[in-house]
This record gives sequence, structure tokens and C-alpha cells, in this order.
Amino acid sequence: MREAAPWVERLARAGFAAKGLVYLIIGALALQAALGTGGETTDSSGALRSVLQQPYGWVLLALIAIGLAGYAMWRFVEGGMDPQGLGAHGNALVKRAGYAISGVIHAALALEAVRLAFGFISGGSGDSGAQDWTARVLAQPLGRWIIAAVGLAIIGFGLVELFRAYRTDLPKRLDLGRLSPLAKVWVVRFGRMGMAARGIVFGVVGIFLVRAALSYDPSEARGIGGALASLHGQPYGPWLLGLVAIGLIAYGLFEGVQARYRRIDVA
Repeated sequence: MREAAPWVERLARAGFAAKGLVYLIIGALALQAALGTGGETTDSSGALRSVLQQPYGWVLLALIAIGLAGYAMWRFVEGGMDPQGLGAHGNALVKRAGYAISGVIHAALALEAVRLAFGFISGGSGDSGAQDWTARVLAQPLGRWIIAAVGLAIIGFGLVELFRAYRTDLPKRLDLGRLSPLAKVWVVRFGRMGMAARGIVFGVVGIFLVRAALSYDPSEARGIGGALASLHGQPYGPWLLGLVAIGLIAYGLFEGVQARYRRIDVA
């Protein structure tokens, strides 16, 4: 391993910070909804729109867009240059493909931030977007099987996040030598809480997609906001949503820590 070029490192760190801010907003709004203080369950796009409503929100959105583009680039580096030394066999290829897919997703989110910053506000929620593309896929040959496979893959990702929450060696990724022992403990706790919360949310999103495939009904599909709302509708829903919201906030804080202390290398 060798250190990444300074410009790659700066973009990657800006990306972790931007991603952390988005999760902080999603978690904070969901926590307000759980407490009944006026928040709402929303997804990444909704979080960006809430930023736009703030004074000089378009400036902050532009900065977030740069950060998200940096994060996308770093994910492409992880998938293509393999800085972790995963190799090119079996599970390693799956992980590297996952990094590339993450890069595409965050590049699209960066583009959405740019569009919002320049005043191009599209209608519809994250749920309607999920339902629209689900309907288009269901209309294709083998569409039901494709949607089911995507749903199962998302459920699998959620289970992997839950597994990582308890087994991943988080300190190995971070240069925490300058932090106190207590601070290190809380950094790891935030990371594990956040991964667990993400695992739950993505698992619910995947379940709704599988339901859409089984019922041949695209209205069953949900985005992150819809998944959070469904948690709120369960028995003891405010408590359940509140716990997941706190986990998402913890994940946002952990991404902020990664922006400062993540070890960023290239092969």
C-alpha cells in the first residue's frame, strides 16, 4: 500500500463528510417524526431538499455535491484499483463490484444536489421514484424476477451491514492514535450503531421490493423514507423509529470521524 495522491485523499475525506451530513439530516428528521415534533421520514434526496430550504442552502448544496462526487470517485478507486488488496476472485470481486455500484449511486446523488442547487426541483418523493422504476421493470420480460432478485440483494446487503456492525474491525480502518481511549470506544460504538441501523433500513426496503414482485404491484415498493415510515407504523413504532433514527445519526457522526481519521491508501 501507498498513500493516495493528495487530491484523491481530499476528495475522499470531503465525501465522507458530505455523506455523514446527509445521514445526520435523515436521522434527525426521522427522530423528530418519532418524537412527534414536526419532522418527517425521508431519504437522501429529501435530506438535500431540506438543506435547500436553509439560508444560502444552495451554497451548502454545492459543497455537498462536491463532497458526494468525491465519495463516488473514492468508491470507484476502491472498486477499480483495489487499495484494500482484496484480489480478483470470488467474494473479492463481489465487494469491488459493490464499491463501484456505491460510486454510481453517490454520483447520482451528487448530480441531484447540483440540480437542486441550480433550481431544478423535480416532483415526487423517494417512494414514487422507487415505484416508477419498479413499474418500468415489472413491465419487461422477466421483470418480476428481476425486481425480486434486486430486493433479495438489498436484503442481503442489509444482513451484511448487521454482520459488519458486530464483526468488522473498525479501528483497523482509522488512525485513532491521537484520540483518548474513551473517545476510541465511542467512535467504534457510533460506527456499529450506524451500520446496524442501515442494515435494518435497507432490509426493509428489500422486503418491500420482494413484496412488489410477488404481488406484481409497483405501489408496494418503498425508498428509505417509506421504509422508515413503515417502522413508525408498527407496534411501538415511535420507539422503533426513534432507535433507528438515533442509529442513523450515529452513522452520520461516524462518517464525520472517517472524514478526519480514515486511512486512505491506494495499491
